[in-house]
Order: sequence, then C-alpha cells, then structure tokens
Amino acid sequence: MAERTIVLDGFSKTFAMTGWRLGYAIVPPSLIQMYGQLVINTISCAPTFAQVGAVEAIRGPQEPMAAMVEEFRARRDLVVEGLNAIPGIRCRSPHGAFYVFPDISGTGLTGRELADRLLQESGVCVLAGTAFGGIGTGHVRISYANSRESLARALERIRGFVEGLPGGTVAAASAR
Repeated sequence: MAERTIVLDGFSKTFAMTGWRLGYAIVPPSLIQMYGQLVINTISCAPTFAQVGAVEAIRGPQEPMAAMVEEFRARRDLVVEGLNAIPGIRCRSPHGAFYVFPDISGTGLTGRELADRLLQESGVCVLAGTAFGGIGTGHVRISYANSRESLARALERIRGFVEGLPGGTVAAASAR
C-alpha cells in the first residue's frame, strides 16, 4: 500500500500548536516532485521557531499527550451530556477534534440567531453551523478547548437562555 498511500498531518492538535500552521506529508517517491510543486507557494517557509518547536515536540516526552486526550474526552463528555440535557438541543458525541455540532432546531431559532443572541445576552460564543455550508442549518459549533469549569458555566448560561425563550421549554421538549 505504500505506493498508494499519502499521509498529511500536522502538529496543531496533538502537540497543542494550533495557529503555528506546521505539518508534514509522506508521499510515495513518484509524487514527491509533483507534491512539492503543489505546496511550494501555499505552505512553504514555516518560521524557524515553529520548526524547532515541532522537533522538540516529537523528541520530547509523549506521556502528556495521553493525559491531554483524557482531559479532552472528559470535556467532550461534559459538553455533550450538558447539551443533551437542554430541551430543544440534541448533540452527538464527536470522535475527533474539540468541537461539537449540536442540532438546535428544537429551540425555534436558527443557528445564526442562537449564536448572536447567546453572545449578546448570555456572553457565550458559539458559531452558526451555516458557516460550514447548508449542512449546518439548524446547528451551531461549540469548542470544548477550555477548562471544565468554564464549559460548565457556559452550559448553565445556554440552558438558562434556552429555557427563557418564549414557550421555549414546552415547544423545545416536544421537538425532541
């Protein structure tokens, strides 16, 4: 399979180097020149500090990553369970990244309306699902890359907001 396999990966999530925009590719020898031409003007010239940081991340102790994975699992479970306990919101448990994409259509609001109002009225920042195209209609994206304490506070605020919607809990509960 090596001659038919392309691996593209980065350091953002595994090594908490989000924003450093540093990654790597493993391609079959027959594709090296073509791949090089493809990426030379789009992702080349990574800054030295990012390259040094990536080398240190790979050479350094790997145990902290297991602890980080467990912490993100706990955060994910907290957020998914918390959202599913709010009438009008349904959330599946994601298997990657650190975002959830709950269906909020049972609230009677669009993703944009909910995102705007949560920010303005409750101080909670979420992203309307339509930022990801039509598939995101009736959804919002919520990051759980924050402390469990902050996430619990955000969930309380989301619950309070949704329960305060006109006819919110009755209409939302029947939508579930």
